[in-house]
Amino acid sequence: MLDFDQCWAALEKRDASAAGQFLYGVRTTGVYCRPGCTSRRPLRKNTMFFETMAEAEAAGLRPCKRCRPADGSPAERHLAAVERACALLEKSDTVPSLGELADAAGISRFHFHRVFKQITGATPRDYARTHRLGRLAEKLDAGERVTEAIYAAGFGSSSRAYEAAPAGLGMTPGARRRGGTGQTIRYVTVETPLGWALVAATERGICMTALADDHSSLIDALKQRFPAAAVVAGDGELKDWANRIVGFITAPDRNLDLPLDIQGTAFQARVWRALQKIPLGKTATYTEIAAAIGQPRAVRAVAQACATNKVALLVPCHRVIRRDGDLGGYRWGVERKRELLAREREAAAPERAHAAAD
Repeated sequence: MLDFDQCWAALEKRDASAAGQFLYGVRTTGVYCRPGCTSRRPLRKNTMFFETMAEAEAAGLRPCKRCRPADGSPAERHLAAVERACALLEKSDTVPSLGELADAAGISRFHFHRVFKQITGATPRDYARTHRLGRLAEKLDAGERVTEAIYAAGFGSSSRAYEAAPAGLGMTPGARRRGGTGQTIRYVTVETPLGWALVAATERGICMTALADDHSSLIDALKQRFPAAAVVAGDGELKDWANRIVGFITAPDRNLDLPLDIQGTAFQARVWRALQKIPLGKTATYTEIAAAIGQPRAVRAVAQACATNKVALLVPCHRVIRRDGDLGGYRWGVERKRELLAREREAAAPERAHAAAD
């Protein structure tokens, strides 16, 4: 049920951010509008509020010609446009030109590039490259021969795949197919206020962090993740990274910024980038993350990407909650998730209070 007073307060402010929460209708004009419509504000006694366009039209009202509620909001139109462009990128064997992508999206080339990067966090070319690497990883993990996997993933030549693979997969295509053969994974385990933590890294950066009640289960999980790699105890820089993670859990003051070697599909990479943009002390819903990556209907896929995140804290999947406010699941335990969020909220509160005072 809509609260009339709350809706009226948003209408008085012409609060465009309330779009999608309700529509308002005017008895004297017979039209319905978005909350942020710039038309003359109606009298309170002549105003009605509706949750959907169907309800407004059932009441005999027609859409406003100024704010055009039936056309969707600009944000919704941008999301739909980017979805069309992403679909073209994902099904094309070669990277479409910027003009082709803009035509598919239905907006100008210059505007398209800006909107695409704003929603996905990547340029169209970077998005295409990440998607191809994701397809390559899936085919290699399925046991396909390296050459066949490279061309099936959309790379025009083996050389291009081998150039891109180290940064995107953390290893060469051949090593990925063999489960990390030839790779050395260093690790350390440390005690934290939330139990034991593991930090593991390749020469390129951290490839896995995890939380558990005991360190032996963490080492077992690492070996299962990289069954053919050489897994060895580390120290030095890796120990320093682990200590920074312990410090973050104990008293979070800012997001962790450590070198990562994340290995996942193109879709997972986009979700994980979006998670890293959630500020300390804040949360986002699975729905909001799906919208942020330009695929608003992929809520379940976003939840799965969060569940498969293997880099705890550095990719903060603990900051994603359900739409109804429930914490949802957490790979390393819901109680740890609750404690992490409580610590982060407490740490961020003084900073927000200071910013408000300024």
